[in-house]
Amino acid sequence: MFDLSGQVALVTGASRGIGEAAARSFAKHGAKVMLAARSAGDIDRIAAEINAGGGEAAAVTCNVADYKDVEKAVQTCLDTFGKLDILVNNAGVIEPISRIELSDPEAWAEVIDVNVKGVYHGMRAVAPHMLKNGAGTIINISSGAASGALEGWSHYCSSKAAALSLTRCGEKEFGDKGIRVIGLSPGTVATQMQVDIKASGINPVSQLDPSVHIPAEWVGEAICWLSTDAGDPYRGIDCSLRDEDVRKAVGLI
Repeated sequence: MFDLSGQVALVTGASRGIGEAAARSFAKHGAKVMLAARSAGDIDRIAAEINAGGGEAAAVTCNVADYKDVEKAVQTCLDTFGKLDILVNNAGVIEPISRIELSDPEAWAEVIDVNVKGVYHGMRAVAPHMLKNGAGTIINISSGAASGALEGWSHYCSSKAAALSLTRCGEKEFGDKGIRVIGLSPGTVATQMQVDIKASGINPVSQLDPSVHIPAEWVGEAICWLSTDAGDPYRGIDCSLRDEDVRKAVGLI
């Protein structure tokens, strides 16, 4: 068990999958959590379930592609809980999957707006508060796609490479000021994204049997683990949840 008592976390993309799992894990380990996503009904329900289970959670609608929305989410977290210690930049999309020559430029750009600008917006919005306090943790959800090219995923691979670069830049700029910036590459996870990938039939990932994907709950636990001092070795880089030693350290195997 990781003790996150007294900590406050803001999780983007918290309406399902990894974001929902992270929110529930934070609450389980004693942190207060603000759930942010576009789907108000889902995050309201999840927050209510966390509160009913003895945790402390609240929800705020937020489109991470819109900086004012992210700024509002951060301020709502501060107004609700009095502080913000941990930001999880989890919101991300992969649809529409398409080869470059068939891709829709506007749809391609929308993925960049969420997956790249969303990470930057989160970092930009929390940085002044964390710098003032001289402490904080930012966890950016990455992917093996950050360093590997896959057919049909030009938007996703490019966006995750950019997210990894933001992790590196964040650590370079904030590392000596008490803010830790860490990336987490979870591998393939049993979420709606994998359903969409399989339906595309493009590249080897779509051919994987669903049984090989890890549960989102594993990623939620890994995020909480990285939020403790255990995350220090991964400052400015991606921690891979494919690593057996990492899984053992988190307590997953």
